[in-house]
Amino acid sequence: MSILIDRNTPVIVQGMTGRIGTFHSREMIEYGTNVVGGVVPGRGGETALGRPVFNTVKDAVAQTGAKASLIIVPPPFAADSIMEAADASIELAVCITDGIPAQDMMRVKRFMRCYREDRRMRLLGPNCAGIITPGKALAGIMPGHIYLPGNVGIVGRSGTLGYEAASQMMDLGIGVSTSVGIGGDPVNGSSFKDILELFEQDDDTTAVVMIGEIGGPQEAEAANFIRDHMSKPVIAYVAGLSAPKGKRMGHAGAIISAFGESAPEKVEMLRKVGASIAPTPADIGTTVTQALRKAA
Repeated sequence: MSILIDRNTPVIVQGMTGRIGTFHSREMIEYGTNVVGGVVPGRGGETALGRPVFNTVKDAVAQTGAKASLIIVPPPFAADSIMEAADASIELAVCITDGIPAQDMMRVKRFMRCYREDRRMRLLGPNCAGIITPGKALAGIMPGHIYLPGNVGIVGRSGTLGYEAASQMMDLGIGVSTSVGIGGDPVNGSSFKDILELFEQDDDTTAVVMIGEIGGPQEAEAANFIRDHMSKPVIAYVAGLSAPKGKRMGHAGAIISAFGESAPEKVEMLRKVGASIAPTPADIGTTVTQALRKAA
């Protein structure tokens, strides 16, 4: 079982013919992802990387049966692209775009709530690395060669720290079931809680690595979910232990503005609910090893 995406999932790429879109589409195809087409307004009827290009997402869904979309569209147009995917009944959208205004994303969230539960699209991102089920499929910008297939899930706001975790785990012979980037923006589509719930239900995931950072309430919400619902070991790292209040660190959402948003406060919340805490990025792999041994 894979969460959200596997080798049979038909995927389209919104923004496929741009330089960045072409590069990552090629990487996805070479990895084995079932990329069935692209969407670029005004380019319908053309082909790219041997796949058909459509003017609209609805056309692409009607002709290819696409279930998922990777969105690599410039920030001024990205919100409309997400809403277009939702309106076309795409089940999973992965938005890589960085720099989408928060007000645009608030409009997206309101738009997505308009649909019935059975038609509601799951959104990863924006400003995320995407999702990979190692050895099966990739929808995003992850370097596929550092992911060893296995049984430990990864979910994080930071793409690069997700790569670091996967690389350390591979060096230690620990594989990944699925790695999910939820993005570092203050308004995003899926939370830690959302993805932890999927991992808890996944028979092929035996433990989860959660990579948080300063700013926002998501890690606190995740701690409550871990306490009340998680039966699987959770290994957590929270970036920003030395970040001062009011100073943005990296992601747009990584700014401490309220109690409970600093790294030490989040670490303490997660520790209290039983998560194993990696003290530094360099210790993620060894902390995972120790947690798996303890669980066994």
